[in-house]
Amino acid sequence: MKHPPPPPRRCGVVAAVVALVLLACLQIQYHHLKVDLGKAGFASATQDNASSNRVRWGRTRKAATNSLPRGIVERHSDMYLRPLWDDSAAATHKNKNDDHNALLAMAVGISQIQNVDTMARKFLKENYAVMLFHYDGNVDGWRHLEWSDKAIHILAHNQTKWWFAKRFLHPDVMAIYDFIFLWDEDLGVDNFNPRRYLDIMVSEGLEITQPALDPDLSTDIHHRITIRNKMSKVHRRIYDSRPSMNCSDESKGPPCTGWVEGMAPVFSRAAWKCVWHLIQNDLIHGWGLDMKLGYCAQGDRTEKVGVIDSEYVVHQGIPSLGGPSLSSKTPRRSLDLRTHIRRQSSAELEKFKERWNRAVREDEGWRDPFES
Repeated sequence: MKHPPPPPRRCGVVAAVVALVLLACLQIQYHHLKVDLGKAGFASATQDNASSNRVRWGRTRKAATNSLPRGIVERHSDMYLRPLWDDSAAATHKNKNDDHNALLAMAVGISQIQNVDTMARKFLKENYAVMLFHYDGNVDGWRHLEWSDKAIHILAHNQTKWWFAKRFLHPDVMAIYDFIFLWDEDLGVDNFNPRRYLDIMVSEGLEITQPALDPDLSTDIHHRITIRNKMSKVHRRIYDSRPSMNCSDESKGPPCTGWVEGMAPVFSRAAWKCVWHLIQNDLIHGWGLDMKLGYCAQGDRTEKVGVIDSEYVVHQGIPSLGGPSLSSKTPRRSLDLRTHIRRQSSAELEKFKERWNRAVREDEGWRDPFES
């Protein structure tokens, strides 16, 4: 008599394993679905709470600070260094005559240390703040200067002043300053006094300015409007009958009037708040900005933008960013880098023009204030 074969245990074990895997998968899916629903409910609840808070507290209170009592909210900051002890020293930050509060910000390399040293001393003498953006990585090389510890030092390799300005000169941080000098490092300031300069800027009602360039000593002058007029304190326009320029009293914009160059601009607080938003985050060379700065002049650019002649500088035209350092043994490579930088700058100029034109087309509610 034959006995029936024993049950296939192996098949039973496999079936049990498969069932357990399926059950685990279902549990995981259920857990994910529960989490997703919870997130959706939380987001909805958060939005509802934010809406009710806006209604409750009013539009003047930002949602980010609704949970704080109004008197504790600190909306602005500054670049003043604070002592670890003896907080009474903080009261010395304000200018000694309490008329102007200003910041000088420059992108610098160690090869220009003599120029920068002269500029920084003039500004610190007036108790103005100084911020140095180190594009060559060398911060320690400035430590021996007696004023070095009074300045703010920020390091990022091979970045321009516009890159630094967009990231470190936000209007909320700059709000304490009446004026911002955003200068190149290759400027001679033997005939420049920052206090007298700002006095003129205020008395003339100017919002965006630059010091005039000495035509005899400057080696890099690109635009006639930047040249010093020895017979005036300030000039706001130039006259040129050449067909390529055609600048007259009828001219309403750059390059005849309402324009300064990007090498040494000075901005009022209100103008800087606008200019910071004009700077494009990814277009680091800033080409094209100068032609649009007049839109940030807080009024008629032919009146609010000017070149100050009585306090003038020398533009030495030294291409140090991307150029050879004092110890460089590869000038050919540096020359090639400068060529690439100029090509990149030109490409960024075209991008900036395209963005401006597109923004004008797409913003149906915007009207050009300088078009008749």
